[in-house]
Amino acid sequence: MRILVANVNTTESMTQGIARQARRIALPDTEIVPITPMFGAESVEGNYESYVAAVAVMETIRAYDGPYDAIVQAGYGEHGREGLQELFDVPVVDITEAAAATAMFVAHKYSVVTTLDRAVPMIEDRLKLAGLADRLASVHASGLAVLELERDPQAAIDIIVEKAAYAVEHDRAEAICLGCGGMAGLTQAVIERTGVPVIDGVSAAVKLAEGLVAQGLSTSKTRTYAAPRPKAFKNWPPAR
Repeated sequence: MRILVANVNTTESMTQGIARQARRIALPDTEIVPITPMFGAESVEGNYESYVAAVAVMETIRAYDGPYDAIVQAGYGEHGREGLQELFDVPVVDITEAAAATAMFVAHKYSVVTTLDRAVPMIEDRLKLAGLADRLASVHASGLAVLELERDPQAAIDIIVEKAAYAVEHDRAEAICLGCGGMAGLTQAVIERTGVPVIDGVSAAVKLAEGLVAQGLSTSKTRTYAAPRPKAFKNWPPAR
């Protein structure tokens, strides 16, 4: 089985970090192929950058020359999953939805700890759109920019653990979702501080993708995610 795991930003070191976590959790015979968008922002922290990233991921995967069995979109609260489901005939799993869906199997209420405060409404909206918000206790911002997760990992862990503990103690969350692909691999530190299940979206998405492939399931092509209708596009795709 081959799974494409697509980072939504253009920072190659973050792509590789996401890939390492995906490989740790994947089955031995699952091949993880990391994808970095061919254009876009070095980090995605707002709606404009998210929409650009959505197009970049779609076009980069369209240009990928090789077989694959599933796609993981490794951006938390980002746009584009629906377009990927229209374009491709393999399962598409988004880490935001995968983490929340997994949390609902192990807890009554879950909270998300993410990066900047501006990401909070984006995550809330994506969870509402996916029908996963009814059991959401809270979304907390760590105040860390995406790239700060790499620059000072220990400081990042300390802040994320503090926010997760607050969600458990004050919001009555029974599980924590790590709300950024760059937080992959931080679960143990949060578990040790809070004592609750901690879900990394990359891990959850890879396991869901493997399960869908094993069951022979993919996106329904009736109505909502039917393939795009053939039509002329002006000046698209842009010259590469």
